[in-house]
Amino acid sequence: MKLPSHSRYVIIGAGIHGLSTAYHLSVALAASGTGCAADIVVIDKSGVCAGATGIACGVIRNNYFQPAMRELMAHSVDIWETDPETYSYHPVGYMQISCERMHADVATVSEQQKAIGYPSTFIEGAADCTRYMRALFDDWQAQGITSVLHEKRGGYANNRKAMEGLAAKARASGVQIIGGIEVTGFERDLSGAVTRVNTNAGDIACDYVVIGAGPWVRDFWRMLDLPEKVTITNPVDSAQSARMPMWTYWSLQEGTLDIDPDSQKTNDGGPPPVLHVDTDAPLLSDVDGTLITDELWGIYYKPDFHFGGVQGGAVPILVDKPASDVSVDPYGPESKEFSMGEDFAQMWVSALAHCQKRFSGTMPLYKREPSGGIGAFTPDSFPVFDTFHDNCYFIADSNHGYKMLGVGKLVAEEIRSGHSSALLEPFRFSRYSKGSLHPVSNSPFPWS
Repeated sequence: MKLPSHSRYVIIGAGIHGLSTAYHLSVALAASGTGCAADIVVIDKSGVCAGATGIACGVIRNNYFQPAMRELMAHSVDIWETDPETYSYHPVGYMQISCERMHADVATVSEQQKAIGYPSTFIEGAADCTRYMRALFDDWQAQGITSVLHEKRGGYANNRKAMEGLAAKARASGVQIIGGIEVTGFERDLSGAVTRVNTNAGDIACDYVVIGAGPWVRDFWRMLDLPEKVTITNPVDSAQSARMPMWTYWSLQEGTLDIDPDSQKTNDGGPPPVLHVDTDAPLLSDVDGTLITDELWGIYYKPDFHFGGVQGGAVPILVDKPASDVSVDPYGPESKEFSMGEDFAQMWVSALAHCQKRFSGTMPLYKREPSGGIGAFTPDSFPVFDTFHDNCYFIADSNHGYKMLGVGKLVAEEIRSGHSSALLEPFRFSRYSKGSLHPVSNSPFPWS
């Protein structure tokens, strides 16, 4: 497909955010009579689901300590549920299984889920937690667990199949999706607004640009002369404000165990919820019994037929180099160095065995294939959804991306109507200078 010389809306990135925005914008334009899907073109340097979205774990959950994140995720679960077949969505639920150090935080999440009508069951106390888990899995054996939050909605989606379905919906509404188009720069008018997108296939004039480029966000940020460092104002004491890099990179540790996905079922033979375990119980190697860690650790996992086994991950690793030197290829050397290394493989498989006896002795079945990748994180590890230079919308998800299918719908509504979304308002760039930061939990994961 040939790149048009002009499009009203140019959307950069054919992953979950770009495709969701394009599809919902096309629907909104048609409904309002203010345009049509032919006004929208999605461009990507490779193609649909070719980047970070294509190797995402695909977990969909509402388990957040931050009220703004929790409300936004509830909205996204609503969108997943509108077309589960096309989105390859498995509504199996999600479980946060935690040690005492996280008990109070998870209790807060439970109460606030109730406040927004999000159904979940909260179990407290070591004995009751063990009974609850063994009622689901008779081989459950995790230690040090004192709370279980069982979300009855949520689950996971098969990443590539879901995005192919979303792309088909967008194309059916008339959206053009063109692969093999690499953005090389932008042209702006005297006010700073973007007037033209420069690419390796020629230039495309535009009225509005949406950037949903996942870990490549840093490159577009620089092309548009946005700040490399930002001032983070302390909400309690502004004298303690700090200058921080806008982008930090973490290697997302994920992998797959090459076993029959059907082997991970509940006692009654049903599909299991996604399991997320955070504990400070000593983790011993399932290979030789040596101590891996006696500090707080966490894993998540679920059966997945797309990955062909049991797939999941653990706490990410900070890439210890300046952001300017980090490759953001999800299949690149940083990704392979960390997320596919021996240390992660032994930790994750041993953690699976710590939780369920059925995984003991499965270390030889760990699969070495692309999963996880590199994630671009904001200064507070939460998303930035905002307009810059009057007509350029950044969807910078700070690695919360895949589960956020509903963000594209909200962004499309903001663009079409010109009115701010209450759900997106807490994620504006200005929160850093205002000190309107999101609360931080005791989770070992930087995005929680």
